[in-house]
Amino acid sequence: MNQNWHGTLIRHLLLLVSASLLAGLVSGHYGGCLAIGLGLYLAWTLKQLLRLHEWLRHHTPDEPPPDGYGLWGDVFDSIYHLQRRDQRVRGRLQAVIDRVQESTAALRDAVIMLDSEGNLEWWNRAAETLLGLKTPQDSGQPVTNLVRHPRFKEYFEQANYAEPLEIPSPASDRMRIQMLITRYGNNEHLMLVRDVTRLHQLEQMRKDFVANVSHELRTPLTVICGYLETLLDNVEEVNPRWSRALQQMQQQGERMQTLLNDLLLLAKLEATDYPSDNHPVAIAPLLKSITHDAQALSGSKNQQITLAIEDEVSLKGSEAELRSAFSNLIFNAVKYTPADGTIRIRWWADGRGAHLSVQDSGIGIDTKHIPRLTERFYRVDSSRASNTGGTGLGLAIVKHVLLRHRGALEINSVLGKGSLFICNFAPAQMTKP
Repeated sequence: MNQNWHGTLIRHLLLLVSASLLAGLVSGHYGGCLAIGLGLYLAWTLKQLLRLHEWLRHHTPDEPPPDGYGLWGDVFDSIYHLQRRDQRVRGRLQAVIDRVQESTAALRDAVIMLDSEGNLEWWNRAAETLLGLKTPQDSGQPVTNLVRHPRFKEYFEQANYAEPLEIPSPASDRMRIQMLITRYGNNEHLMLVRDVTRLHQLEQMRKDFVANVSHELRTPLTVICGYLETLLDNVEEVNPRWSRALQQMQQQGERMQTLLNDLLLLAKLEATDYPSDNHPVAIAPLLKSITHDAQALSGSKNQQITLAIEDEVSLKGSEAELRSAFSNLIFNAVKYTPADGTIRIRWWADGRGAHLSVQDSGIGIDTKHIPRLTERFYRVDSSRASNTGGTGLGLAIVKHVLLRHRGALEINSVLGKGSLFICNFAPAQMTKP
């Protein structure tokens, strides 16, 4: 096309010059005729350029360019063909967009598009049901103004979207929703919301069942253990053949009581998101007390237990719950570390928050078991757990306590070389004593 334009332009100029020279031959004024011819050609070109400029300023998307002839006719024709091709491309893109919007509108899950600042750009019909969004008045509003749950605001601002968030729906307190945010493009956000009310109800039924059964079993088990204790206190009056049986019954009864207590504690931890007694807890004396108990538990194993407190930082939360979590980690280290082993306990704080590490030189854990260690009743070795009196609930309790205190559990272990458990607490939980 460029070569055709160049050829057409050269031909037009040659014809113009030839006509001007011919007129100069007739009139005898070569220079004047040539100047007039070039001036007329320049004026005509300027007129066509002004027509193009006027069309570009005021044309509608479907309005064709103005008619022309010669070189400018080719220009206008080329613009027309580009316009038609652009219309076809836009039509195909619009069809794709319409199809995507129709498919997302049919979803039961909500799809919400947010800009880089968290303002609403687009959402499907399910978002109006699950989140109570209103079209079009909510467009451009910050999502944190419409979903006001404090956990969602914290979740969105922390920008850590590795795990989904489950909260009550702002449209209805009886509905539970699960939210997952993904970043895309120029730091925009795609938020997916699904209704998990049924799953939440089933989970609540399971929690209620475990709590109720634990409560119902507690009373008869207390009676049985009480009578066993009475019989053992008067063991000389009992047939010697029953002595060993009574001792084993008492041991298993105590084990059952420990299991029920752990189940009831888990039920209590799951009942609310945050501790009810959210007060500053001095960690240094708490760890010193637990370490002293660990020394007593170690007994004749001659383990070296060291405690390093690098910062006198306190945590906001429940002292009873934190004691339970820290005791589980430290007592586990004592149980699974052989005689003459070492256990190092360290408490420190930095820009990422507060941290507690419990490192032992014990038997270690195979890597394949680590992702499941915090599951209820999961045991790496059931026979070992039985020998040490474990219930399989200790690390589950630790996990829930940390979640209620804006913390997370990090586990590193090598089989045969010991384990390292680290509790990481968010800076928001820290407070000076």
